[in-house]
Amino acid sequence: MPRYTRPRLPGATIFFTVCLADRESDLLVRHVDVLRAVVRRTRADRGFHIDAWVTLPDHFHAVLTLRDDDADYPNLIGAVKARFSRELRRAGFTPPSPSGPMAQHLRPGETGIWQRRFWDRHVRDVGELNRLVAYCHRNPVRHGLVADPFDWPYSSIHRDMRATLRKGAALAATRVPRADLPRGLVSRSRRDPLGEPDPTNGRPGENWPNRRPTTLPPGAPLR
Repeated sequence: MPRYTRPRLPGATIFFTVCLADRESDLLVRHVDVLRAVVRRTRADRGFHIDAWVTLPDHFHAVLTLRDDDADYPNLIGAVKARFSRELRRAGFTPPSPSGPMAQHLRPGETGIWQRRFWDRHVRDVGELNRLVAYCHRNPVRHGLVADPFDWPYSSIHRDMRATLRKGAALAATRVPRADLPRGLVSRSRRDPLGEPDPTNGRPGENWPNRRPTTLPPGAPLR
């Protein structure tokens, strides 16, 4: 069996894909509250930042930034998997008995709920980070679960939208009232509440574009 060498960079931002052994299962969304509690607990222990997260029925994607002195992400993912399995068993869940080659390779303490390996990619720049965050948010659409990313409830896209709305409200609160602006600085074109020009230029009967947030700056706090 090949041995994979994973880079160990403290403070790295990493994209993860972690899958259940049974790819037909809906275990992760059926017990999403358990998964959330496990991730919160692991985050409190390890201090990582969640740049993006989406949970689907049989796998999850995440973009995580490690603490500046932490490079041990294999054990971080291992802790999430082990704690989720343990909490399910405490709640009375009995995983189906593995069969075939998988049953022969289970280690002591393994339940067979998760695939043993996971997929990871170190993020190299802001452009790649934005693409991977957008990939997470669009993944439910890609799998045919919803038509719009905002319709999937188990996604960090809702947190990002709330953060963007709060930022927009704060900017609006500090904006100088139009009556107080010098006459030459008041634009004649209509502008929307976020300060972007109205592309319809005020013509009735035309919809404004849907400006939904897709990314959150690295280091922004989880709400």
